[in-house]
Amino acid sequence: MLVQGVAWDSSSPSLRIFTLDEEFVDMALARGSALGLRVLPGLWCLGHTKVHGPGDRTHVPCRSGSPAERGKQCGACFARDDSRLMHDFHRGTSVPTGLRAYLMQPHWLYVATFANGATKVGTASAPRKWNRLAEQGAVHASYVAHAEDGRVVRVLEDLVTRELGLVQQVRSAAKVAGLVEPRAAVELSTVYRQHAGRVRELLGGLAMTGYAVVEEEWERPALADALCTARAQGGLRHPYPATFDGGGHGLRIHSVSGAIALAALPDATGTEVEGSFVADVGALKGRKIEFGPHTTEIPALQDSLF
Repeated sequence: MLVQGVAWDSSSPSLRIFTLDEEFVDMALARGSALGLRVLPGLWCLGHTKVHGPGDRTHVPCRSGSPAERGKQCGACFARDDSRLMHDFHRGTSVPTGLRAYLMQPHWLYVATFANGATKVGTASAPRKWNRLAEQGAVHASYVAHAEDGRVVRVLEDLVTRELGLVQQVRSAAKVAGLVEPRAAVELSTVYRQHAGRVRELLGGLAMTGYAVVEEEWERPALADALCTARAQGGLRHPYPATFDGGGHGLRIHSVSGAIALAALPDATGTEVEGSFVADVGALKGRKIEFGPHTTEIPALQDSLF
């Protein structure tokens, strides 16, 4: 079974799997759920996407089952992927008809702050307005502009990066490190509101049409609260002590933010090791796995975790 990644839908996350029967199956990552699996060697192509219109796209699996070469794709699937073209559309890049129709629908510009205080600017299409930020794993976020199409919103995104220095990507490793030691809630709220205010002020003074400045808060999913809060309930929190590139893994999910989980680690008897662990479940993307009663190997010198 090939892991496609962590997807958010209807306020809950799941591990999306492409099965041996060539079907997509979502394994819920609910509070209290157990996740036991073994990771097989290798990193594999996830296929490519064909975009047919604003709410219509097809995921095409890699029929050759090739190893990944460029990110999570083989060379052939990368060349066929429509979505790789969308970020250059506003610079005049030619795109297929279906992708053009998708990009010409209304889009939103957002500002998002993460647990380490890093803040980014990003875009979301109208149908994926909520899901996009849930998948990002933001602690605080709001929409700062509503644009008439994807070209305008990406022009605004680049302008905010150029004028205010807000990045357009926060790496997974930084998100994990931030969630191991989240900054204080008051501090994060202040950082986020300062950045969002500066962006709205900038956008409000532009001599440009095709968008409106907005103030609309994004509501963080309840399942993310425990992970995004700085140890509100006490207890030790540590980085996950293994990597998802091989071996057996066993987690009991407590909280999920984006593709990152706060989990307990049961041993072979089902007894949980002391403390909670922050694990980037998204690192399973592109890995082949087998589900089963597996456990995570804890370092022999457990004190090294603390």
